[in-house]
Amino acid sequence: MEFDDDLTACASLVERGDPDRFAAAMAAPVPARAVLFPLYAFNLEVARAPWVTQESTIAEMRLQWWRDALEEIRGGGKVRRHEVVTPLSRVLDAESAALLDRLVGARRWDIYRDPFEDAAHFTRYLEETSGHLLLAAGRALGGMPEAVARDAGYAAGLAQFLRAVPELEANGRVPLVDGRPEAVAALAQEGLARLARARKGLRDVARPARAALLAGWQAGPLLRQAAQAPGRVAEGTLQLSEFRRRARLLRLAATGGI
Repeated sequence: MEFDDDLTACASLVERGDPDRFAAAMAAPVPARAVLFPLYAFNLEVARAPWVTQESTIAEMRLQWWRDALEEIRGGGKVRRHEVVTPLSRVLDAESAALLDRLVGARRWDIYRDPFEDAAHFTRYLEETSGHLLLAAGRALGGMPEAVARDAGYAAGLAQFLRAVPELEANGRVPLVDGRPEAVAALAQEGLARLARARKGLRDVARPARAALLAGWQAGPLLRQAAQAPGRVAEGTLQLSEFRRRARLLRLAATGGI
């Protein structure tokens, strides 16, 4: 796929708004970037939608706009002209468009201040946001078992979510079903277990599709930090050094690991 003005715009959006996924995409083979940048730009725009306004109705309308665009892609007919939607339509089939529609639906939680209903609701949120994005990317890059994408996506999404806990709390949200240190440690351990399970399924992932897994390159170390020192989540100190970040990303990109 040619890197046209739309793909360049998508890459610029991701570079400014989601530097971790931008780094992961740039570590991927060049052909994979043409798939990853529209998906990551879409994800960024959807994730932003609930936070750019205090009016829930307007936020709902913004999310609905993306659901309508996905329905056009899913239908296979004329798709609206847009710098993200247009290149996105080239990499999604009907099934992946449906997956991303559920991603947008899950993001409705971000609009309101209600806590998650229970642990199952929290798990579903991570699987339908991070997991569905990873699965759509893997499918577009040649094929990925749903179980691998869900497990790897859950682990990556959980690591990102735990890093965001202080900011969510500062904005009046209740991000965790149980915020006690022992519960946070157990949650991180669950994420590590699912990451380990995803690694066992790597043999069933098409080699080009492994580029989609690079987005979770920090998940393992961050979840281990949270499991060993859960207080770091509330303190907002869940992070890797720049040297460790770069070294790990380069290693996983070279080996096709996770």
